[in-house]
Amino acid sequence: MPQLTAAGIEAFDESVYRAILVRHTAAPAELAGDLSCSTERAARALDRLRENGLVGRLSGTRRRYAAIEPGAALESLVRSRTADLDSVRAAAGELSRLFTAARQGDSEQVEVITGGEALGRWFVQLQQEARDEVITLDRPPYALTTSNPVEATALTRGVRYRAVYAPEALEWPGVLGDIRELVAHGEQARVLPGLRIKLAISDRRLALMPLTLDFTSEVRAAVIRPSALLDGLIDYWELCWRTATPLGTTTEEDPLGEEDRRLLTLLVSGLKDEAIARQLGWSIRTMRRRISRLHEELGAANRFQAGVIAARRGWI
Repeated sequence: MPQLTAAGIEAFDESVYRAILVRHTAAPAELAGDLSCSTERAARALDRLRENGLVGRLSGTRRRYAAIEPGAALESLVRSRTADLDSVRAAAGELSRLFTAARQGDSEQVEVITGGEALGRWFVQLQQEARDEVITLDRPPYALTTSNPVEATALTRGVRYRAVYAPEALEWPGVLGDIRELVAHGEQARVLPGLRIKLAISDRRLALMPLTLDFTSEVRAAVIRPSALLDGLIDYWELCWRTATPLGTTTEEDPLGEEDRRLLTLLVSGLKDEAIARQLGWSIRTMRRRISRLHEELGAANRFQAGVIAARRGWI
């Protein structure tokens, strides 16, 4: 019997969610086989579940999804519902209390967690508990998925997001589109070459940082509570933010078209020509011709200068 209808989840979508919970990760075709339905129907259900924050799309070119931990995902979903979802909110709250109770007495300033799923759960929890601001340093690789459905919900309840991305992140399929969508909803985004760590900080009181960028073996991360270490990480993030180049901010006098703005954004991100052309779906020749035209319009001698001029004018 469907149990998530009150939360706005259709019966078929719930069956897809239950199936992917069993598998942990799955492609639409695999779930279609489990549920005796078409691949297209399973894919549409996965898209709806992703919009509701119950699954995330895994990084890579193949279309594959991972289930978000149910207690955290349902709590996020419930927060966006009205009073008629109080019964679901109570159930999710109880799960959250059980989840917290298992960690009572754990008051260390630095706690080491292991496993990609544990890292994902903490990232969700960190954002859900945020009241004012989440600040991040984002770069590949990704433990589960490149998308962050929890952020869109947090933005709607007034949480401020400021993110610094490494240029390498923009090369991953779908990431640039996700960033532009989040910026449209209120995220402040910047790009900075040379990022060596991944980091998320909530309300300047709780941080999450993977201890290695090698996610092919056991994933280990540090949960950092108020301490001198946390203060140092916040100072480092502030330095990165001041140094990074803004993404997605435009002015009313912006004369650029959408394609030119995307081109300039990728140029200042430090990507190579081949990566930029691939992101835009252009040939190398077409891309370089467009760059030359932008140089003329901006009065720039080179691509770096073009990016600086455009950023100063608020065009990117």
